[in-house]
Order: sequence, then C-alpha cells, then structure tokens
Amino acid sequence: MLDGDVLVIGGGYAGVRLAKRLDATARVTLVDRKDVFFHRIASLRAGVRPDWSFTPFIPYDRLLTNGRVVVGKAVRIDTTEREVVLATGERLPYDVLVIATGADYPEPARFTGTTAEEAAKSFAGHQQQIAGAGHVLVVGGGPSGVELSAEIRLARPDARVTLAHSGPELLHSTGSTRAGRKARSWLESHDVEVRLDAFMSPGFDFGTYRDAQGGIIEADHSFWATGTTPNTLWLRLAGHGDWLNRAGHVKVDQALRVQGWLDVFAVGDVNDATEIKITPAALAQADLAAHNIRAYLNSAGKHRKEPRFYRPIHRTPIIVPFGPADGVTLLPVPGGETAVLGSRTTTLAKAKTLMTPFMRRQLGYTAA
Repeated sequence: MLDGDVLVIGGGYAGVRLAKRLDATARVTLVDRKDVFFHRIASLRAGVRPDWSFTPFIPYDRLLTNGRVVVGKAVRIDTTEREVVLATGERLPYDVLVIATGADYPEPARFTGTTAEEAAKSFAGHQQQIAGAGHVLVVGGGPSGVELSAEIRLARPDARVTLAHSGPELLHSTGSTRAGRKARSWLESHDVEVRLDAFMSPGFDFGTYRDAQGGIIEADHSFWATGTTPNTLWLRLAGHGDWLNRAGHVKVDQALRVQGWLDVFAVGDVNDATEIKITPAALAQADLAAHNIRAYLNSAGKHRKEPRFYRPIHRTPIIVPFGPADGVTLLPVPGGETAVLGSRTTTLAKAKTLMTPFMRRQLGYTAA
C-alpha cells in the first residue's frame, strides 16, 4: 500500500533521484516542463560536437514503476487545498510537495524549448557557430569555463580561443592553486589565450567585448560561464516570494523543508542549504529528503522515524575534464588537504563518458 501523494516539481538530478527513491512507498507524480531528462553534465560537449547532440537526453519513461511523469509547467501552489496548478489549468493534489526546479545555466549548458528535438536544434546552432568562428571567447574561469574552452579548442584546433577570467587564477573557487595551474598549463599548451583579472562586459559594437581596463577584444562568438540563477521566478510570481532569500534560493531548514512548512521540501540547486551547487550535493539532498518525507507520511504509525538533518557539503570531489582524455580531479583527503589528480583518474571518472552511463542507469536504461 502506498502512503500518500508526493508531488515533485522539477525533473533534474535531485528530482529524479527523490522520485525514484519514493516510488515504492508513495504515489509519486513528477512534473517537468521537458519531455526528457536533461543530463546537463554532457551539455558542454554537446554544444560543440555534433556526435553528442542527443547524448544529454534520457527519456523519463522507465524512471517510475508505480508513479507517473507529467509534462507541464507549475504556475501556482495552493497550500490551503494542497494542490499545484499547471499552466494548462490542471490541478495536482499533494500530501507532500517537493520543489526541485534547479537552476538555469548559461548557453550551451541549457535546455532550450520543451522537447529533445528543440534542444538538439539549439546545440546544432552552437556547433555551427563554433565551426565557422575565427575567434571564440569564453568568459569565466571556473570549472565550466575551463571545460568548455578545452572542448572548443579540441573541436577547432585552427581557431583562436580566449578564456577571460575575472579572478587571479583559474578554478580559484575550488581553493586549489595547483589545480588552477594545471588547467592554465593545459590550455596554454593548446594555444588557448588565458586572460586573468579580466572582468569582461559586452562592448559598444557588435562582436566586441571590453575588460575593466578598457581593453577591447573582438570575437565572432562568446560564451559566458559565469554562474547560475535559481529557477524560482515562478514561485515569486505565484505569491511565494517570502519562501526565497535575496539570491532567489528557497529557504530551507535542516530537514530540507521550506521554512515554516512541514509538508513542503526543496532539494538541489534551488535551495539555500549549501553554497556548493554540484550534482553530488543534489543527490545527497534527495536521499535525505526521501527519508524525511517517509518519516512525515508515517508520523502517526508505530514505525515512526525521526527526520534527519542535512549537513552542507563543503568538501567534495570536483572533476574538470579537458576534453574526453584529460583533465584534473580535486579529491579531499583527511586533514583538510586536497589531492590533485591528473588525466588517468579524470578520464575514468568523468571525462570520457561525462557520467552518461551512470545517469542512464538511474533512469532505468542500460549504460550504452
């Protein structure tokens, strides 16, 4: 017997993990505006290489055995009636609501439209622009900017590629100077121009970009890998702006419940539980929230469980590929230190497949 209606809004990493965890014990409905799961980790390569255009898309049809997936856009939450209203007017009831709408990333790591075909068409557009560009500018020297610059260089060895970063060293947000040096060494050895302490903004003329000192860069195409924005505007428009902090993240307590609500949870990039917005943190939150949701639904039973508290992840492995056969891996070790590993570990862990087999298995498909 299933224990209650759990409505999950958002079919990203945290949403699918939590829905799958609860499928055997609750009536789960997963709502997402996309008709397929978007494996964002593979999106940077998909935006550069035509043979990867459809790799990031994994159907939802094998995710749930008892539950269901609804393609739609949530526009309102009726907390009195415990219903979520979709843009179509359909009303979905819940005993527990989970907000897992994630964050929006800059191009090309973005799902454009609502179908795989529409998103693949967007990827094809980026591929064509890169293929025809004489000079490509990437702004942002964090993991995504470094990874994208490497992918572009390998796809276009004859083009000029510039990576401009506002910080003093690449990957400085990771806290590892050594990792930043390795990234810079690889890029410069592959003729990528690296500009540090270069805060960029669009110039006055089309195709021009200005740094903080007034210097001008001309480029045929640019990508801005400078951060993410939580997908919570719909909550503000729906009258739940008080659920959000100044940055737009959903405020949650230690049990990952929206502050002040026992039956509403928020997991993944959308919440304020941790500053580190990476997939392992989203999966860990989904697992803990699944336990707490089961505890809530069975709170009156003899097998009642106490909620668990989430401990923000401050140290976790960070893997930055330089294409499919190289990269750098930052691995926390006891004592507060970080080991920096090279191409072999990075290739096996992520660079070659970009974790696609792992995510296919998560959604019920074979690794291939």
